[in-house]
Amino acid sequence: MSTPVATFPDQAITELAAELRELLGEKNVSTEQRVRERASVDGSTMSPIIAAQLPLGLADVVAFPTSAEQIGQVVAAAVRHGVPITPRGKGTGNYGQGIPMAGGLVLDLTRARAIVEVGDGSITAEAGAQMVVLEQAAWKAGQALWMYPSTAQSSIGGFLSGGSGGTGTIEHGSNDMGYVLALDVVHADGSPDLVHVEGDEAQRYVHNYGTAGIIARATVRLEPLRDWVGLYASFPTLPDALPVIRSVGRLQPPPRLVSADNPAISATLPPDDAIPAGRASLRAILSTDQVAEATALIEAAGGRVEALRDGQQTSMRISMLSYNHPIEWFQKSTPIPTFHVEVSGEALIDRIAEVEAVYPRGLLHIEAGHTVPIGMLAGEYISPEQVLEGIPRLNALGVGVHNPHQWNVDFAIERTIETAQRTDPNRLLNPGKLNVDYAGPRKGAVR
Repeated sequence: MSTPVATFPDQAITELAAELRELLGEKNVSTEQRVRERASVDGSTMSPIIAAQLPLGLADVVAFPTSAEQIGQVVAAAVRHGVPITPRGKGTGNYGQGIPMAGGLVLDLTRARAIVEVGDGSITAEAGAQMVVLEQAAWKAGQALWMYPSTAQSSIGGFLSGGSGGTGTIEHGSNDMGYVLALDVVHADGSPDLVHVEGDEAQRYVHNYGTAGIIARATVRLEPLRDWVGLYASFPTLPDALPVIRSVGRLQPPPRLVSADNPAISATLPPDDAIPAGRASLRAILSTDQVAEATALIEAAGGRVEALRDGQQTSMRISMLSYNHPIEWFQKSTPIPTFHVEVSGEALIDRIAEVEAVYPRGLLHIEAGHTVPIGMLAGEYISPEQVLEGIPRLNALGVGVHNPHQWNVDFAIERTIETAQRTDPNRLLNPGKLNVDYAGPRKGAVR
């Protein structure tokens, strides 16, 4: 059953836009077609299933608040006019979470980007602050983020609202495992006030696309900075590299990241002498005192170390070649439509040939995970039905699957619905993403 979306008269947009211009200034409010169109798309073209259904919505007005307090004021104004509100960070989400399906207001948070405080073990920033900027600030203080996404330019608000893991996941798990210390959120109840929440209460607003409240400011964990080094290695085939993914990922303390690709995927990554053509590529971010042990493991498995590079830019570069980014590079390289599903389990290592054979032209990108290997399995796209048919086959191999080609909240749904009933009584927050009678994805989506 689809979530009903709000309806509102055109006059409401006119009146809201006028009020927002008074509040934010002319340059921070737009009803221009090109601005509205740009604010109404995200990275969902990576999914051929969703791409076939675009456009899914168009903003009527776009607002650019420049502080956490202004975020609250904008939301309160939209609520007064009965206008739906879709929050937006950098638009790097891949699955339509930031598309304004009900039209209305797109709340672009990228200009509210102040770093408020770098403390001992924590950093506080406004929702629009980019993760790469937070990491830079942490390094200057001799610390590092517990975790940041593979798209390092994404915003902290967007990552917490839509993401789940990234660089640092091996040690710390996903962003619902203690990463978030506190949030200042805005409810759609007509009040402009920022509501401060901590601990378990803060988790109510994580990974639900702003459907229960909009994150305006966040405090997340830092850890002491280690002497990180980027290691590039290569192997004749991906199966040769898989035991190393497992063993390097289990080094103590855990590396920040370990990724590897099928040679067909490696060949499409940005040119780099450390990623030789025709070979499987393995990339890791680990402590300098672990290099010798990692090298021994790599060479014992028939691989070779291609390069060792240090510095924050190296960490970011390797991070940007993790999770679904290699699949995106592969998609760009081939005229054959390609999709991917998110997979997990020891079978990614122990039964790799069977896993890749589930889908036509199946190719695996794999990561060392917090508890089990995780990855992205790409395949030739024919139809949504083909995607669905492969999931039970993967499950039978012992592979966990999350199909990302849908835009519904599918994490802690009951908790989110219970929270939204209090915080969004008129169902104005990101309509179309939270199904109150959730029994699966919206019609036309695949899960």
